[in-house]
Amino acid sequence: MKRLKAVPRWFARRFGYARAICLLLLLGFAGLRVADPALVQELRVRTFDNFQVLSPRVKTVRPVTIVDIDEKSLADPKLGQWPWPRTRIAEIIDRLTRLGAVVIAFDVVFAEPDRLNPALAAETFPNLDEATRDKLRTLPSNDQVLAEALQRSRVVLGESGGPEARADLDRTLPKTGIATRGQDAERFMWNFPGLLRNVSVIEHAAAGRGLFTIKPERDGIIRRVPMIMLAQGDIMPSLSFEMLRVATGSDTILIETDKSGIIRLRLGRVQIPTDTHGQLWLHYAERDPSIYVSAIDVLEGRVPPERIAGKLVLIGPSAAGLNDIKTTPISPAMPGVEVHAQVLESALTGAILTQPYWGLPAEFFGALVLGLLVIVFAPQLGAVTLVVVGAVFATALMGLSWYFYTQHRLLIDFTYPMLSTTAIYLTLIFASFVREQSQRRQIRSAFGQYLSPALVEQLAHSPEKLVLGGEEREMTIMFSDVRGFTTISESYKHDPQGLTRLMNRFLTPLTNAILARKGTIDKYMGDAIMAFWNAPLDDARHQLNACEAALDMLARVGELNQAREQEAKDGGHVYIPINIGIGLNTGVCVVGNLGSDQRFDYSVLGDSVNLASRLEGQSKEYGFPIIVGSKTALAVKDRLAILELDFVMVKGKTEPEVIYAITGREDVMHSERFQRLRNLTIEMLAAYRSRDWDEALTAIGRGRRSDEAHELSKLYDLYEARIRNYQKSPPPDDWNGAYALMTK
Repeated sequence: MKRLKAVPRWFARRFGYARAICLLLLLGFAGLRVADPALVQELRVRTFDNFQVLSPRVKTVRPVTIVDIDEKSLADPKLGQWPWPRTRIAEIIDRLTRLGAVVIAFDVVFAEPDRLNPALAAETFPNLDEATRDKLRTLPSNDQVLAEALQRSRVVLGESGGPEARADLDRTLPKTGIATRGQDAERFMWNFPGLLRNVSVIEHAAAGRGLFTIKPERDGIIRRVPMIMLAQGDIMPSLSFEMLRVATGSDTILIETDKSGIIRLRLGRVQIPTDTHGQLWLHYAERDPSIYVSAIDVLEGRVPPERIAGKLVLIGPSAAGLNDIKTTPISPAMPGVEVHAQVLESALTGAILTQPYWGLPAEFFGALVLGLLVIVFAPQLGAVTLVVVGAVFATALMGLSWYFYTQHRLLIDFTYPMLSTTAIYLTLIFASFVREQSQRRQIRSAFGQYLSPALVEQLAHSPEKLVLGGEEREMTIMFSDVRGFTTISESYKHDPQGLTRLMNRFLTPLTNAILARKGTIDKYMGDAIMAFWNAPLDDARHQLNACEAALDMLARVGELNQAREQEAKDGGHVYIPINIGIGLNTGVCVVGNLGSDQRFDYSVLGDSVNLASRLEGQSKEYGFPIIVGSKTALAVKDRLAILELDFVMVKGKTEPEVIYAITGREDVMHSERFQRLRNLTIEMLAAYRSRDWDEALTAIGRGRRSDEAHELSKLYDLYEARIRNYQKSPPPDDWNGAYALMTK
């Protein structure tokens, strides 16, 4: 037994637990590389991005020309806004064909019939005579004119992969021949459930069809472009790859695969290495304005023939309004059509980046060798020597990766062996630090609690107050909530980030209004706010400050609604106003740090808090946005316009409560209109509480005919319903006028 107990001590003395941990780290990092989570991938591809920034592809030839749907063309009256008439596009195709374009491809889709088709014009314009209408009906459609232009040339039409299958998909189109050597290729491809195609008459006239859909990576950067994909059950080449097929005259695409996925694609003698998903890793060149020609210049015959002759021609947009701007490793804003051009240039010049099959084993071997060297020798080396040796190894790793990139266009990752080795090195350093230090300073954990600025300042001077427990004091409590929030949230069901921005935009001014009036935010509950006054700091005017804050909140919501309504008009979308209800109540509460030893909040408890919450919920029933309890109302009656609403019994309480509405400040309080409003309400309430139902209904009728009818309509509806019910089932003899609120 003694011998067995001595083994751990011998192991710790001879080998060290730190080295054992480092061996486990070495195995753990190997497993991490095999699993290849998103964070590891992103670190690797970001490194390759930097390589491209430092050494982009150098163009030696320019086999591609882009006919640009640019701002200049869109501004020219001969073309105008996109989409252009198909007859104009047909003219562009004919001019490009005459100038000697090898293949023409569209990085746009003509999914709908031309809105300027003659037959459609015949039915659209009301003032045409019948002869003109008949003549228009006999003319060929613009789509047919474009189709005839396609037949006179070699044109590849762009199509788009989509998230939903289309029932109207044309299955009669000729398909590109696909052959596979090796494993089944379809299970490795990107799969689009739907496919958006061009108008059928145009599709049947084209020499080829390809997907221009490009899937950005997790961070939105386009590094790899799929060359072959599945779209609504069909294997489809990319737009650029289909251009190469048409240009080479090949009938069949050969897909070579192994157990790991797709290896390469072949078109006759042309072969393109891909990743396992059939994606080409693009070797980007810097943006090249010289390959662009404006579409209007082509149409007007202002383009030199050598810019088109013998070229692969892409037609696509660079205009910002057409939303085809991509982010690439070397450019934050590259038109999508130029990405396709970069694919063609890379494929035709052989300047293609690849990750070799032996790359991953080489990374494992490098990580293993370096890790073991550090584990064995690091504890024996001095600090300076260790830093120098580490720098030499890091430089060697980066230099080797850079060499393979610049000289052979191979992507070899140095980040994995460097991360693995660095983690082992830091672990040994930490273990050494622990051994040398006999005592370590304990790190204080942050509470992570939301505290008001006033509370933070107070606790900065008196931290001993941050303990469990509390105190009783009179406070004013506020609850506010959005009315009809479900309707608003449903309008953002496809834009959850937009709903988050709206809530932040809404809660910020309301929070500022509360803090400006000395309030403390207790918590946010989705679209709701709970706040209180007279804690942690004393506030002799807490009732008035709370009511003033409520009025400020209504004003700020009004300003926000005005801005949103204008934005909705400008953006052409539906405007749904935000309306809030606010409940205020004053009473004795328990306030303090409530919770457990590990986590607690500075908050309030008590019946007064519950009543404030109930009052907020009743604001929609009474038709006034701010409803307050009697203590709050009596404290501010000389400064604000208060209106008595009801005498209620809240569920769970034994004593009834008079509740009031706050309708404005002193200017409203002294206005003749408010005096009439209050008199109408007093008259109705007096008859109601004395059980004179007929007189109460008569008072309601007079009120409905007054100028103030709109503001009191919900209140009148509520009381009229009660009175009708009491006429059928009178209240008990000891009824004191109180009404039991059964809902929150």
